[in-house]
Amino acid sequence: MDTFELKREQLKLAPKVVLADNFTRIKTVGGAVTLAVKNNLLGCIVVCEYPSFKVLEAQTYLLNDPLPYQPELSTYREMPALIEAYNKLEQEPDVLFVSGQGIAHSRRLGLAAHLGLALNKSTIGVTTQVKVGRLEQGKIIFRNEIVGFKVRTREYANPVYVSPGHLISLGSTLRLVQETIKFPHKMPEPLHIARKYVKKEMKQVEI
Repeated sequence: MDTFELKREQLKLAPKVVLADNFTRIKTVGGAVTLAVKNNLLGCIVVCEYPSFKVLEAQTYLLNDPLPYQPELSTYREMPALIEAYNKLEQEPDVLFVSGQGIAHSRRLGLAAHLGLALNKSTIGVTTQVKVGRLEQGKIIFRNEIVGFKVRTREYANPVYVSPGHLISLGSTLRLVQETIKFPHKMPEPLHIARKYVKKEMKQVEI
């Protein structure tokens, strides 16, 4: 893995990210997660009706021998499996929630942002840790810009950190995360459903 070239590519692609909504009405939402399975990686995409969260479709893809994990470059490890799973969908979601960073990333191109660019899809990044910038009154500030938000989704639980990926505004990112939390789950519902599904599929892979 040529980490220098990958970082250069991220810097080149980051300015292409659009922080403006690419939708008017949302009828479907999706969740995108990956899970390590021995030496493989299982990517999962689910599509749900919105706001009922009825599952319309779920697809997975098992990626053999993915790239090794590298901090801030995990996109290159996870994205191939997610793209392959996404390409199997019969119905694309209007907005895709991604387990990973959006623009709250050292080069403003985390998994959610990079995947959004690759798919030309509105994406939102959701993580359990903030890795760049500083927190001020619930906002993630990086290089004097707001790049995301701290959101406490459940009382007494640790917060989640959300940031726009691509083709979505900061305001819509925060609003949609808040609107997709379903008690008692901590994560936005599309990601909660995707995590449950991929764990079930992982057991089948391990057999």
